[in-house]
Parts: sequence; C-alpha cells; structure tokens
Amino acid sequence: MDLYKALILISLAASMACGGPESTTSDIQPEYELVWSDEFKGDSLQSPDSNKWTFDIGRGDNGWGNGELQYYTNRQQNAHLDGKGHLVIRALRQKYENAEYTSARMKTKNKFEQKYGRFEARIRPPTGEAIWPAYWMLGSNIDTVGWPQCGEIDIMEFIGKARNEIHGSLHGPGHSAGEAISTIYTLPSGDVDEDFNLYAVEWSADSIVFFVNEVPYQRVLKSKMPGQWVYNTPFFMLVNLAIGGTYVGYPSADETFPKELVIDYIRVYERVNEQE
Repeated sequence: MDLYKALILISLAASMACGGPESTTSDIQPEYELVWSDEFKGDSLQSPDSNKWTFDIGRGDNGWGNGELQYYTNRQQNAHLDGKGHLVIRALRQKYENAEYTSARMKTKNKFEQKYGRFEARIRPPTGEAIWPAYWMLGSNIDTVGWPQCGEIDIMEFIGKARNEIHGSLHGPGHSAGEAISTIYTLPSGDVDEDFNLYAVEWSADSIVFFVNEVPYQRVLKSKMPGQWVYNTPFFMLVNLAIGGTYVGYPSADETFPKELVIDYIRVYERVNEQE
C-alpha cells in the first residue's frame, strides 16, 4: 500500500511503553495488504451487513461490567447505514426493557478475526456528559479463558465530556481495568465531533503502536509488558456507544439526545511476511 511505503515514523509524541516512553528513530513502515473492510455502502436506514457483523443484545452483567445504563439492541433505529457511506450507531433516551437508554454494540466475532496487522477506522464520535463511544478488540478466546486473559486493545476510546482527548489502551493479565496501559492523545485543534479522524493500531508479534491521523502516540513493547503478553492470538473488532458507567459517570437530566457515533469505514490490513 503506497501510503505505508512512503510513511516514515517520527519520534513518538507523548508515548508510553510500559514503564517509560519509548522513542523511535526514523523507520520506513512495512507493506500492508487490505484483507477486510466495511465501507458501509447501502441505502438509508439499511441494517449493517450481517455477513460481517453481529450484535450484543441486552444490558450484560452489571451494565457490561461497568454499570452502564443502556440496553443494546439490533434495531435499525440504534444501528443503520445513512445512505451516504456511513454507519450510524444511535443512542436514544427511551425506556426499553427496564433501561432508560438504548444503543448498539456490534462485533465481528465468529465473522472475522485476525492476529497482527493494521486495524483502522475513520470515526466521528459524539460528545456529551457520560457519553462513551469506542472502537476496540477482544481476543477470540474470550469464551474459554475469560477477560482479561483474552486481552483487549482499545483503539479509540472517548470520554464524551473531554471533547478532544482520545484514549488508546491495552488490558490483559497484570494490566487491566484501572491498571491498564493507556495514553491520551489530544487533538491539536478542534473537538472530536467536528470532523472524522483516523484511529488505528499496528500490531506485530512484539509491539502495538497506536495512531491518530497517522501520528504515532503510544508504542507498547512485549519486552516491557508488565504481566503477561496475551496479544498473540486472533482478535475480533467491536464498535459501540455506551451511556454512563463507573468509568465515565452518569448523564444529567438535561443532557440532549440522541447521540450518534458515525463511522466512515473500517479497514484491516495484513502485514506482508509477518514473523512470529
């Protein structure tokens, strides 16, 4: 891919590599090949492609483990194409199945999973009090080993009231929940909801690098991982829009709804000649 043949890494701004910043010298990026994508082409209000996505339904255990307030559905009013090449995940303030809000959480589990490569999405998240959108990944062995043993890669996580701060994080045994490996990237101008931005990770056998708009801002090395490195199995992707929870707090009565997480595309690349 020409973009990556030409891209040269600069020193990591505000980087962290498990106990200290990890600088990079100028480095030509390896080649990548596109292996999976969703460009979200289709008619307005069309449901997402069922060959690529499935849905989590309900409230999970204790609000998906975080005390979240929404009920996730697979209804078109909570997740649909807009007819302009975008996916819209829409959170509504409405009473539904003993919840005060509805939204959607989509995943590629059992549809598409991959070990290593570049995972990217062009996203415009909503802002607002206690709004919590994310583009992230979980290890496909979660049903057998559980969390955090399966590993979690949060490519783009946003606390709605922060407005211009994006979180990139890793969760695994020895570095999960409040002890996650995480760095905040601050957009140099504007709020996250003003335009689409490109969020990505490049994941190899010995490192994971986080990007916003092709700027690398965090590199985590296997050799410096606190606890166990569990990022050596296939992962599946998720996109969701949560409301409230122990991580982001709870919305006030005057917070305006609906809130819309808009995704222009999601693309996955495989690194040529990836080595274990």
